[in-house]
Amino acid sequence: MSAPLIEATGLSKTFTSRGVFKRGRAVQAVRQVDVALAGGEAVGVVGESGSGKSTLGRLMLGLLPATEGTVRFDGRTLDKIPRAEWRTLRRRMQIVFQDPYGSLDPRRRVGAQIADGLAIHGLVPAGEQGRRVGELLTMVGLDPLQAKRFPHEFSGGQRQRVGIARALATSPDFLVADEPVSSLDVSIQAQILQLLGELRRDLKLALLFISHDLPVVRHLCDRVVVMYLGRVMEEGPAERVFAEPAHPYTRALISATPRLDPGKRTKRILLPGDPPSPSDPPSGCVFRTRCAHAIEACAGAVPALRAFGEARRVACIRAEEIA
Repeated sequence: MSAPLIEATGLSKTFTSRGVFKRGRAVQAVRQVDVALAGGEAVGVVGESGSGKSTLGRLMLGLLPATEGTVRFDGRTLDKIPRAEWRTLRRRMQIVFQDPYGSLDPRRRVGAQIADGLAIHGLVPAGEQGRRVGELLTMVGLDPLQAKRFPHEFSGGQRQRVGIARALATSPDFLVADEPVSSLDVSIQAQILQLLGELRRDLKLALLFISHDLPVVRHLCDRVVVMYLGRVMEEGPAERVFAEPAHPYTRALISATPRLDPGKRTKRILLPGDPPSPSDPPSGCVFRTRCAHAIEACAGAVPALRAFGEARRVACIRAEEIA
């Protein structure tokens, strides 16, 4: 892999809930995560709800302050950048939100919302913003004349295209797509995913794609990061991880994925119980309370994310044994 455009090292985030009559509880949403993306690379982040995927994306964008660890973008550490320089940096980092209904202002025409980034960053003179908005709408498969419409006049898929156009208005280098198709019909999902794939290749975007849909990640991404209870369980090339999952949690996730080819179906691995509370995680390996391969040593220490085969890392002390 070429030099990373954006790199997170030892990234952790702890939230503290506040109660009126009782003491607040610490929730460890992300714990000691390392991840890096090169320009033009797509990295998928998968895991159950509450695994810390969205929090990781917001930490890498600088939308949330990290409790521990650092994020470096284009060689600069985010928390060391002066406030006066953040506007320039923000132009290069954008996000596509999950909800195409709630992420747009219903009272404003979509063209004006797409043009916000152009005006804020002074990228295009006022007299040329309409032309640029038309180009962006064309880029995402919409008619430039639709710039005069309000969000309620679009379908869900069209609204997500508008959201993508708004994110691309500032010509970013790094894009976080946080569950961008989860609220759309299956047929529309395929169109949006194809669009994101084409834009990523054409614009050389570093894309962090957050999803719970494993087939989508396998199709779209170069590498995949598997998270559970805030920690990375496995990381590596998407095809290799999906073809030969090494961590018991990755195996369980993949076994639950529907397959169209009856000859390639695998036995479903059912995980007992619910994920532990992030405010009271198990000692040692956080997955051990639901793992069929857990032994006494799994409770002793947090397993390091170590090399496993070529270009892959796994956080499991028994990975080689159970492979």
